[in-house]
Amino acid sequence: MMQNVHLAPETDEDDLYSGYNDYNPTYDTEELENDTAFQQAVRTSHGRRPPITAKIPSTAVTRPVATGYGSKTSLASSMGRPMTGAIQDGVTRPMTAVRAAGFTKAALRGSAFDPLGQSRGPAPPLEAKNEDSPEEKIRQLEKKVNELVEESCIANSCGDLKLVLFNLASQYSANEMYAEALNTYQVIVKNKMFSNAGRLKVNMGNIYLKQRNYSKAIKFYRMALDQIPSVHKEMRIKIMQNIGVTFIKTGQYSDAINSFEHIMSMAPNLKAGFNLILSYFAVGDRDKMKKAFQKLIAVPLEIDEDDKYISPSDDPHTNLVIEAIKNDHLRQMERERKAMAEKYIMTAAKLIAPVIETSFAVGYDWCVEVVKASQYVELANDLEINKAITYLRQKDFNQAVETLKMFEKKDSRVKSAAATNLSFLYYLENEFAQASSYADLAVNSDRYNPSALTNKGNTVFANGDYEKAAEFYKEALRNDSSCTEALYNIGLTYKRLNRLDEALDCFLKLHAILRNSAQVLYQIANVYELMEDPNQAIEWLMQLISVVPTDSRALSKLGELYDSEGDKSQAFQYYYESYRYFPSNIEVIEWLGAYYIDTQFCEKAIQYFERASLIQPTQVKWQLMVASCFRRSGNYQKALDTYKEIHRKFPENVECLRFLVRLCTDIGLKEVQEYATKLKRLEKMKEIREQRIKSGRDSSGGSRGRREGSAGSDSGQNCTASSKGERLSAKLRALPGTNEPYESSSNKEIDASYVDPLGPQAERPKTAAKKRIDEDDFADEELGDDLLPE
Repeated sequence: MMQNVHLAPETDEDDLYSGYNDYNPTYDTEELENDTAFQQAVRTSHGRRPPITAKIPSTAVTRPVATGYGSKTSLASSMGRPMTGAIQDGVTRPMTAVRAAGFTKAALRGSAFDPLGQSRGPAPPLEAKNEDSPEEKIRQLEKKVNELVEESCIANSCGDLKLVLFNLASQYSANEMYAEALNTYQVIVKNKMFSNAGRLKVNMGNIYLKQRNYSKAIKFYRMALDQIPSVHKEMRIKIMQNIGVTFIKTGQYSDAINSFEHIMSMAPNLKAGFNLILSYFAVGDRDKMKKAFQKLIAVPLEIDEDDKYISPSDDPHTNLVIEAIKNDHLRQMERERKAMAEKYIMTAAKLIAPVIETSFAVGYDWCVEVVKASQYVELANDLEINKAITYLRQKDFNQAVETLKMFEKKDSRVKSAAATNLSFLYYLENEFAQASSYADLAVNSDRYNPSALTNKGNTVFANGDYEKAAEFYKEALRNDSSCTEALYNIGLTYKRLNRLDEALDCFLKLHAILRNSAQVLYQIANVYELMEDPNQAIEWLMQLISVVPTDSRALSKLGELYDSEGDKSQAFQYYYESYRYFPSNIEVIEWLGAYYIDTQFCEKAIQYFERASLIQPTQVKWQLMVASCFRRSGNYQKALDTYKEIHRKFPENVECLRFLVRLCTDIGLKEVQEYATKLKRLEKMKEIREQRIKSGRDSSGGSRGRREGSAGSDSGQNCTASSKGERLSAKLRALPGTNEPYESSSNKEIDASYVDPLGPQAERPKTAAKKRIDEDDFADEELGDDLLPE
């Protein structure tokens, strides 16, 4: 084993530069003349032979390496290991290196050498974090908690125990652990060395206010007010405002007035002014209400005018600055402050206008004059429109119309708002021509007013031009994607056009916005029903009754769907619930009565038909059904009395006389001859009428005869226009003849005694208890109640 180990000579250990003169003898040009192989290659074709190709790719051809002294022996490693590619015992050792660093096969195909991948360009940007996701919110809360813990640890290490307790009390309060928070604050406040005890007592007062312990809240607010120096004017004003609000909550309006009066004299602000008006309103002081309203109007807003954000020149630098500050945080704060001021002023005016003068109209006029003389002059028109809305609430439509017509010559924004309301009013009164005229005026004044476009679509819808109505609704949605009235109405329009898929899309989008809207849920269920998908319709109706569990119409609709699916037990459950909440629905009463007859419980059906006869006393069919139920249950005497009562009220009813004849004959009563004579007379009159009808049809073409035939039907005055009534009369006429046993319980007799409750019905979708959705009259509720917001 040691024969292949070659030790380096000891003389080379001290020679740091040994081997630097060693080079490959191939490049030794000085010895070429003595090189026999080279000379032979030059003289002959030996040198033109093709080179020897290695059998193993990527291995080098072995060539002996010469030393600096001309020797041609192979160099060995210091450990005796043969060199890569060296010849040993006549066998060439293969190369072990496969690829150099950074080398890829792609380089052989013309690719540039790019070991760092710089040719791929910059990395894609990182995905933005969704700050609204629950995970991100949890991370932010965890980060804040960790920061508070770190601050507490640092404060504890520095000996600042008050800060630790303050953080603890704040967290107790934030988590509604008020008792623990108050105890922690008490520990801090009792420390005489703590100089800011007054501020902490404000926090304690706030906790008592949340607990509705108003007396203690006032006590701590006053203690804080005594301990805070007068130099902290803003803090003292805020504490005074808290005291005034607490007095309002306790009903001590005089004390609240004193607090707010002090604030308005020292540092007037919008909240204090509005609360002062509320306090005077509570005590009913008209003059003080007027003065407080004037003080509220006079509160300075301390914001820049809008002209500041309009470029006065074409200077590009100035334009860039204005563009930068036009919507910055300061500008947004100014808008919010102005909107808050307008809200307080409008609310205060609507509150005091009806009470400061003899009538609300005079009160509104006074408020309008005061507003016109202030910096809020643009609110005067809004107050006038609110005056018209107040007339509407008092159902004084003429005064409302007169008030709104005053704005026809105003600027475009106010004119559009007034014309929108006028269009709405005329639409409610079914004056579609006037409604369309004012809708056009509103649209022409402000083409981007979604309420005006919605009302215009309503007037076109009422005229039956559904395609054009859909265009107006679409334009309203383009101007304001949150206009739910337009989205709902376009869904109704698509239903009328039988474009059910598009209607369903509209209602599903609306459902995403109005999650608990009973009208939207019903419309989705109705569309699925029209698409002949009862399972989906039932599912959405179940969602509807979860929102309005007492809606009798939705419950009856569920019963109808289950009945159409053949599930009588579920149908009975929902029909019964519908009857329980609204026991005056004839369709539900009819179905329940028929259900009990079908299940052989005629006694229970009697109460439903009796109720139906009370609701519709002129309809003989319900009383006939009551008598039939008595007869089926075996109470023949009660049935006979009922038939006699029916004959007394409806002496020309043929069906009643037939049953009287049958009952009297079977029981053996003497009245049978009287009833038989009346029956024959009525049948003879019937034949005469039929002959007249036939002759009238032959002479006049049948139009008049058809009318007379309808008037002279078998039921006489008791016939109805509905298909259900016709089926009922036909089935009553199919009752067993005189010779058949009337106590029979055959299927034929059962079928003849009730009406199929699932007859054709007019499409009148309904939702919400005591409220119906009627597509024919949808303008009352669904189509754009476009009054201005109060």
